[in-house]
Amino acid sequence: MPPFKSQFIAACILCLLLPLPQTLQGQDELALIAREKEFAQLAEEVALLEFQSHILRKVARLARPSVVHIEAEKAKSESARYRSHVEESGAGIIVAHGKGHYVITNHHVIKGANHHDITINLADGRRYQPNNKWHDPDSDIAVMEISGSSLIPARIGDSDQLDIGDFVMAMGSPFGLSHSATFGIVSAKGRRDLKLGDEQVRLQDFIQTDAAINPGNSGGPLLNLHGKVVGMNTAIASNSGGNEGIGFAIPIKMVMTIAEQLIEEQGKIRRAFLGVQLDRDFNPVDAARLGISQPMGARVSGVNNHSPAAAAQLQIDDVITRINNVHIEDDGHLINVIGLTPVGTEIEIELTRKGKSVVVSVVVDVRNN
Repeated sequence: MPPFKSQFIAACILCLLLPLPQTLQGQDELALIAREKEFAQLAEEVALLEFQSHILRKVARLARPSVVHIEAEKAKSESARYRSHVEESGAGIIVAHGKGHYVITNHHVIKGANHHDITINLADGRRYQPNNKWHDPDSDIAVMEISGSSLIPARIGDSDQLDIGDFVMAMGSPFGLSHSATFGIVSAKGRRDLKLGDEQVRLQDFIQTDAAINPGNSGGPLLNLHGKVVGMNTAIASNSGGNEGIGFAIPIKMVMTIAEQLIEEQGKIRRAFLGVQLDRDFNPVDAARLGISQPMGARVSGVNNHSPAAAAQLQIDDVITRINNVHIEDDGHLINVIGLTPVGTEIEIELTRKGKSVVVSVVVDVRNN
């Protein structure tokens, strides 16, 4: 190649290369500016998130003094010679009623334990033993009376106002780790017909949540973002025994209705009944046969003699769709509504009979069982 040609090519290459450092430097500066902008945007977004997280901090801080850790030592064997014991741990909620203070929890947490075998641990380190305890196995609710100074009762919310998607916080003692908090949403309402281990819980109307609930959370509160108790954590649905995103809580309205009766009646429960047998397999085919567009409500499959239902002349194949202002979803829902109605109350029943709507009034009586 001639020398002049080689020099020309070298000069062209040099001309091309000289501006590159400046271009690259400019690009780096633009990238840094863009990066700084992203950091600034992130800071703004995090500030908003941190502001929202302060709500959760406040909920946990305000609820903590009203949540207790419960330790219960129970006899595992009935044999006096070979008696063994098992320790159960759970949580509870301090509530006020009348002039006294009480701890509400699950029946299964303290089942089989004597007063002196139960220890109630407060968040500030104080420890108490209950003066009295009462329980209702049908609902898995128990109440313990405690005496102490400066006890802080929880604020009770309205579980009827909960809806799917609402944020909730669960507090309790999972695996003995007292006053733990988890966060999630209400996943569903009105869960019934759950099999809860060895417990025979007849009254079921559970709130389902994905807030982590583990063994030891039982009896602790489910809280809304106002720091008010809307449920009592009770059970988990799990193949492993740990949290799998499906937990259940008893609505606080149901808890307090039963707890107040246990307190006022010194452990006695007077549960109302209507006196009907119900079809648990009520389906769309049955509904269509009875002139109903969908299988909502509870189909009567039998009427007890000398019962409130007999007095109201309820009939087989009547489909009960409403009690007062509550629309009945299914047979389990009807059992809950009647079971939580005060004995002696006159209720209005709307039902479908042979395709026509009928309204009757009846006074619910006490169940003798």
